[in-house]
Amino acid sequence: MTTTGRREDTKPVRKLPWILEFYRSDVAKKWTMAISGVILLGYIAAHMAGNMKIYFGPEEINHYGEALRELGGDLVPDTHLLWIMRIGLTAAFAIHIHAAYSLTRKNLQARGRVRYGVPREYLAANYASRTMRWSGVIVLSFVLFHLADLTWGTTNPDFIRGDVYHNMIASFERVPVAILYIVANLALGLHILHGVWSLFQSIGANNPVYNKWRRYLAWGFTGAIVLGNLSFPIAIQLGIIS
Repeated sequence: MTTTGRREDTKPVRKLPWILEFYRSDVAKKWTMAISGVILLGYIAAHMAGNMKIYFGPEEINHYGEALRELGGDLVPDTHLLWIMRIGLTAAFAIHIHAAYSLTRKNLQARGRVRYGVPREYLAANYASRTMRWSGVIVLSFVLFHLADLTWGTTNPDFIRGDVYHNMIASFERVPVAILYIVANLALGLHILHGVWSLFQSIGANNPVYNKWRRYLAWGFTGAIVLGNLSFPIAIQLGIIS
């Protein structure tokens, strides 16, 4: 008996773990961006509120810095919980960036297949959303400099480990650094404004009835963060804090 062909052995395609398979969908990436965004927004708000202690004098803000290192009290060694928080924030930051990059790349590829007969219409998009990618790059660069300036001390020649009050003044007394912080926080504000507004849309909670409150929340939260962060370099430059 002869055959005209033979059956080829095929190996089953190995599937990724379910969570990675789920993450490959646009819906999952949007939810991931929303959840990681909430984590990062919570940290930004807590960080700004903690830094406000500089207005109460060196003892208050230095005690705050020491309390962060001693989280957990006698139950865990110093800085262990702080490092767990840092690792979690780094993971949230990395996931947020990857999800944003993946969605942006897919949108650009889809847009490239469409030819518009007229210039692109921006009536439905605001300035914050159109500059989301660029503000994200500025914020990422700012975070790296901020760590080097006030956490590691590598870019702050007068850095004293553990003396938060002194380090903030030594940093913001330098005019170029103060300007950098102001520009970076304005970019952060644009990013937060669009992020808070689109967060609800990413998880499917988009109802015209509540859009007014979404707008209030986005502007209110953004204003509080930006004004709070800008107050530090401005107050030090004006001699209000010295």
